[in-house]
Amino acid sequence: MSPRSQATGKIRLARKPRPTDEPVTPTREAILRFVSEHPGKGTKRDIARAFEVHGEGRVVLKRILKELEGEGLIERRHRRFAEPGSLPAVLACDIVSRDRDGDLYAEPAEWDPDRGPRPRFIVVAMRRRRGEHGPAAGLGDRILARVVELPDGYEGLAKAGLRVVKVLEKKPEGVLGIVRVTDGGARLLPISKKQHEELVIDAADLGTAEDGDLVSVDVIRSGRFGLSRARVRETVGNLRSEKAVSMIAIHANDIPYVFPDAVIREADAAKPATMSNREDWRALPLVTIDPPDAKDHDDAVHAVADEDPANAGGYVVTVAIADVAAYVRPGSELDREALKRGNSVYFPDRVIPMLPERISNDLCSLKEGVDRPALAVRMVFDAEGRKKSHSFHRIMMRSAAKLSYLEAQAAIDGSPNDRTGPILDSALRPLWAAYDLLAAARDARGPLELDIPERKVLLKPDGTVDRIVTPERLTAHRLIEEFMIQANVAAAETLEKRRTPLLYRVHDQPSLAKLESLREFLATLDMKLAKQGHIEPDLFNRILERVDGTPQAYLVHEVVLRSQSQAEYSPVNIGHFGLNLRKYAHFTSPIRRYADLVVHRGLVTALGVGDDGLPDGAEDALPRVAEDISAAERRAMQAERETIDRLIAGWLADRVGAVFRGRIAGVTKAGLFIRLDETGADGFIPISTLGDDYFAFDEARHSLIGSRTGETYRLGDTVEVRLIEAAPFAGALRFEMISEGSAGRPLGRAAAMRAAKARKDRERKERTSKVRRGR
Repeated sequence: MSPRSQATGKIRLARKPRPTDEPVTPTREAILRFVSEHPGKGTKRDIARAFEVHGEGRVVLKRILKELEGEGLIERRHRRFAEPGSLPAVLACDIVSRDRDGDLYAEPAEWDPDRGPRPRFIVVAMRRRRGEHGPAAGLGDRILARVVELPDGYEGLAKAGLRVVKVLEKKPEGVLGIVRVTDGGARLLPISKKQHEELVIDAADLGTAEDGDLVSVDVIRSGRFGLSRARVRETVGNLRSEKAVSMIAIHANDIPYVFPDAVIREADAAKPATMSNREDWRALPLVTIDPPDAKDHDDAVHAVADEDPANAGGYVVTVAIADVAAYVRPGSELDREALKRGNSVYFPDRVIPMLPERISNDLCSLKEGVDRPALAVRMVFDAEGRKKSHSFHRIMMRSAAKLSYLEAQAAIDGSPNDRTGPILDSALRPLWAAYDLLAAARDARGPLELDIPERKVLLKPDGTVDRIVTPERLTAHRLIEEFMIQANVAAAETLEKRRTPLLYRVHDQPSLAKLESLREFLATLDMKLAKQGHIEPDLFNRILERVDGTPQAYLVHEVVLRSQSQAEYSPVNIGHFGLNLRKYAHFTSPIRRYADLVVHRGLVTALGVGDDGLPDGAEDALPRVAEDISAAERRAMQAERETIDRLIAGWLADRVGAVFRGRIAGVTKAGLFIRLDETGADGFIPISTLGDDYFAFDEARHSLIGSRTGETYRLGDTVEVRLIEAAPFAGALRFEMISEGSAGRPLGRAAAMRAAKARKDRERKERTSKVRRGR
């Protein structure tokens, strides 16, 4: 290697010696070797520089490259030459797996099977280069990545390494839809709200799919005129036989719903826990209070007046939680599948559990009168509801009663039955007395008081909608909720004190951009939101109290709700803004949330009550676990919401043309989202159908305003709409506005442009804020 090569670190390939008066050119074999070994440096200029080709030698080099290309030995890709069939230097990949060491593996997003097995790469650089902003790539992401040399230590595990250039929005490999067979072929009814057109499937491309099947298709031709054509890739199932609209959401969101055989075998082989490392609490009359249709009971409660004279008026509250850690060991098949699922998913017609029924509905369910292992926390509260102390115990318990919320509430309200009557004074009244103390302390703490009604879809035996209800929120619900919150706080405090790794449940305060948007909105109602560095949830509570009972109450409630951040899991504690708590971790539902199982293992380790606690290296794995289960939680929420939308859209499909009363639940530059009062169903009105005027979006006022007339449609307005279209499988409803908008001042073109600029500025500030917070 020449001194110049040593200084620059560039590779100089051997070439035939030439007389000094001849142009210097490399051999054909040297060029082919260079192109093969340096896929990222294949331009004519790169090749000339590598072989130090100058002057007339460039003309000869150009001729050789043209010959090689004509013979098919190399191919041109834009300005670069590459080995035929080789991977490009930069390509789109999907991150498909993660090994036990935390390394991510990716595969090309598109691959021709004729080229052999799909290659696998290891992601060796998670972020972009210094100075470039962007999130780290994670499991399931689609990335634009540059192929790099494989680092030492990875031989045999992957074809090459990848450096992430950009995290891309992942596009689905296939389009999901419902087959409707017609003469000579079929149509595909899309299940996505974003895809409005049907697809044509020729008979030859239908495969084994039948009418009513949920299928995945590839779009094979998309012409300028007529419907696009598709070919069935996979038949997922038949909705008519399964009577399950939820299957659409399960497959559309890639939710695992079939347990592998190895997981079932491991669950079936599990034996009941013994008394080893446990205290015997079977005489303590703990009771479970759950919905009437609950199949798994993972929490039980007990309360008694404190007999300590130094704590007059205080209570001792015990919360016992199913000991899932005793059955789901780190690194087991059960554990890997639970982490993959992240949480249980609840649909109106089914539950996709995190753990097999042998574990969730049997061994870990705190059944009445049956011995069950548990982790319990005993908390002492004073007469003002302040926690004085707490202690954790690994126990064997026996539930004294299995009650529903309605049963327990009816007993307290004076209507006990045969089940609640015998335990009314010994168990239920002390629970309510203890809750009275905790409720007073909760009010003094001032958590965010957002009233979010929950709609529940009740189905008929055939799987169709029977009715939609909003369950009454009882004191019994609040009691269990507050006891669980206190137990979660105690778990976080104990693990932090023992310096044991844990996953916090964190909820950040609203971003500066969202606060500024809220401040501008409140100004339109002659309300002020003072600028201050540290904010408390009670600030929002006072805003809601000011508008309580006024026509603006719904509007303000919606805007305040949208200003809040989303809760998530993190090994780094930033507190829980909504609950106004400095330390908070999920401990009370390990049957249905993986985060709680991690906390249970931490407590086992911290208390030294077994060998089934946190595994070695758990602290290093927690950031990855937090990211995965937070994503699984968002996935579950989306799937549950989509299923309800589809069920309601199907229920209303035969009422097209009917008039409904509702509220404007969302305002965007594309149109209005309407929420019906009768059912809570959501639908859309495109802005182009509102009228003859040109409507502009005023983000500060959450309104669409006519540029000429000033006619205004505002978030929270009560309106009448006509149902124009219902797409059951997509869960989409389209309405037509019947009500006239309120009178207002014409926005005008200049004001509309200012509003658009302000919106873009806020969006930019929000993105900058997220980057600075490392999100």
